[in-house]
Amino acid sequence: MTAPARTRTSDDLIRAEEPVLAHNYHPLPVVVARAEGTWVEDVEGNRYLDMLAGYSALNFGHRHPALIEAAHRQLDRLTLTSRAFHNDRLASFAERLAQLTGLDMVLPMNTGAEAVESGIKVARKWAYDVKGVPADRATIVVAAENFHGRTTTIVSFSTDETARAGFGPFTPGFRVVPYNDLAALEEAVDDTTAAVLIEPIQGEAGVVIPDEGYLAGVRELTRRKGCLFIADEIQSGLGRTGRTLAVEHEGVVPDVLLLGKALGGGIVPVSAVVARREVLGVLHPGEHGSTFGGNPLAAAVGTAVVELLETGEFQRRAAELGVVLRDGLTELVGKGVTGFRSRGLWAGVDVDPALGTGREVSERLMREGILVKDTHGSTIRLAPPLTITAEELRTALAALEKVLA
Repeated sequence: MTAPARTRTSDDLIRAEEPVLAHNYHPLPVVVARAEGTWVEDVEGNRYLDMLAGYSALNFGHRHPALIEAAHRQLDRLTLTSRAFHNDRLASFAERLAQLTGLDMVLPMNTGAEAVESGIKVARKWAYDVKGVPADRATIVVAAENFHGRTTTIVSFSTDETARAGFGPFTPGFRVVPYNDLAALEEAVDDTTAAVLIEPIQGEAGVVIPDEGYLAGVRELTRRKGCLFIADEIQSGLGRTGRTLAVEHEGVVPDVLLLGKALGGGIVPVSAVVARREVLGVLHPGEHGSTFGGNPLAAAVGTAVVELLETGEFQRRAAELGVVLRDGLTELVGKGVTGFRSRGLWAGVDVDPALGTGREVSERLMREGILVKDTHGSTIRLAPPLTITAEELRTALAALEKVLA
């Protein structure tokens, strides 16, 4: 009689990855096997409160019933046609997303990096066809400490040497200025500038929030100088900050909006470039595409995501619970926390370096049943699902106080 196969433990599975997976990540040593709402469970059955939410990809929590139902329903009908044919889900997705964002047209893609790359291409095409920039002379102005993805073009304008070293030669056509500095931006923009591409809040840099008036200033400057304002809301958008979009905190409407992560509901990769008609209208058949972009399954899930956001419930939750998060972090300043930045349910927390690196603090929190992720130095990021409760938030804050004590 054959003995039953031994269930592989977390340690077994982590060791098994080592020789066969590229080492481009350094995950926390937890092996997630199941998840529901704000909680995940590892192979051994230990439960953890997810305070990262897939870097905002899981804004609606794990396996939200409405999103799972939409995916199941579509899986039983049609999953992929490619854009060689029309499908019956795409029009509704584009209509609803354009209406939600207050813009006109949608270019559906898959990953966030694809949305950024597509936005760059569209801006350059617009610069040549509409603005009249001489061929191959278009420039795009970006901010230092940015994070827009990791393709070769995107790391060309990164200031993170870990992302750049060993990957040159780099793509030209970008000018880097300090974030939150309108004077530097003014100086960098000239007749060749196709667009200014910024994150309304810099996520990877540690949830860096610009001064009030900065985004409005970027909008005024780009309009006056005759170039596009591209807002990368892949992490900050779709409810995270207490508004549908982070730019709404200053009443700003960009020319081009980049979305991803939460747009797929934590089920499938979905991203989009959403823009004014005269901007996206520069694309013609054959000039850009994606086999999976706008596929029926993605469109069905994306439409269900938009339907959730149309209620305003998640934006309200992020705003109201953001006060709980902010107040709780304020209580920890001087108790191991040296400072923090938060907006809605998103925070960058600076820990006293004497108490450990961000990685070490994240590992201690993991042992307390709380999952977060570090960024640079001794900073950790908190970005829980927008479905989290006040009690769960306080549980996470109490655990942070404990590991810093």
